[in-house]
This record gives sequence, C-alpha cells and structure tokens, in this order.
Amino acid sequence: MKPSVKNIITIQHTESIHHTNGMVGSWTDWELSQKGKKQAEQIGEKLAKELHQKTFEVYSSTLLRAKQTADIVCKHLKINPKYTEKLKERNLGLAVGKSVEWLWKNIEKEENTIDEKCFQDAESRRDVWHRLSPFYEEILNSEVENIMLVSHGDTLSIFNAMWLGLNPEFLNHYDLQGKPGGVSFFVRDNKGKHIINKLSDMSYL
Repeated sequence: MKPSVKNIITIQHTESIHHTNGMVGSWTDWELSQKGKKQAEQIGEKLAKELHQKTFEVYSSTLLRAKQTADIVCKHLKINPKYTEKLKERNLGLAVGKSVEWLWKNIEKEENTIDEKCFQDAESRRDVWHRLSPFYEEILNSEVENIMLVSHGDTLSIFNAMWLGLNPEFLNHYDLQGKPGGVSFFVRDNKGKHIINKLSDMSYL
C-alpha cells in the first residue's frame, strides 16, 4: 500500500512583545506586538492567494502569541484553528515570567545536550521531543492531506528534525532553526519520501 500524500505547512508565530522588551518567551503568555499582528495579516493574505482555497486542518499552540497568529492567518483562509498544548514552546521553569538578563544571571545549568535543563523545573529539549512525538505521528497517520501548524521556534526546530527522520541526539550538534514569521512547506510524496520545499521562508512578511 502506497503512503498517502501529505502537505504540511508550519508557521513560526510572528513578532511577540517579548521579542522587544527583553523578557523570556517560553510559557509566559505574551501577545503579538502591533508589528507581529501586521506580519500575521501579511502571511494570511499571501497564503490565501497561494493555496487557491485548498482546505487545511490547522493546529496551533495554546500560547497567546501563537493563537493570535493562527487566528489572523485563518481569518484569511476561512478556517477555524484547533489548539493543542503539544505545540507549546519549551517550558523554561523558573525563568517563565522573568527577563532574559535574570535567566542568564540565575541559570542553574548550561544546556550543552538535549537532556540538560537550565532550571530543575524546566523542560529539556528531549522532553519537548517526547511531548511532540505522539502528535507528529498522529498527523502523519491521519487521513487529512493538508495540515498547517502554528508554533514556536524551539518546538518547530524539533519538528524539522523529526520530519527528516533524525534521532533526538542530532540536536546535540545540529539545528534547523527558523525565525519569527517564517513559513515552511513539507511534502510526503506518494513514495513516502519526506521533502522540505521551503524552510522558514521570510518572503511572506
């Protein structure tokens, strides 16, 4: 039996207030900045033209900055997004709600591997891998052909490695990171080959 064709678009949420005020993002529920809202509008407008009314199932992180990005984009696509905690950014524990400066002054452990945590109550990158993995398998094995994900930088970098069939340990030495507002296009063809057509494409802004 041939594998079904799958089209996945990922969007890294656009500029958030924490990108401009020196605060940690993580699980703090920051809103988009005015610039970020405009960027999300631009992404929605361009995707609506490019996708030619194709039907997508859209999933977003439950954190406000991702939800706002998804809501604005989906307004243009005339789709109602679904929200899941599986797509949340990595939890940095004690650093949530603190400034980046505070984080670096009080960090408990340098994160040199995917198993190390900056604070005891934080998630490691392997923790995020395990959180994301069941959801990844669920969407890959679903009958839905076109899927869109709205999430965060660290979480999507882990998704990128999963898509390429890499082991978590890959992330000890390499990363496939994007930027706020970056749009990526992934295709699984009818032979089961995983293809990346665009990675963190910033031309949608």
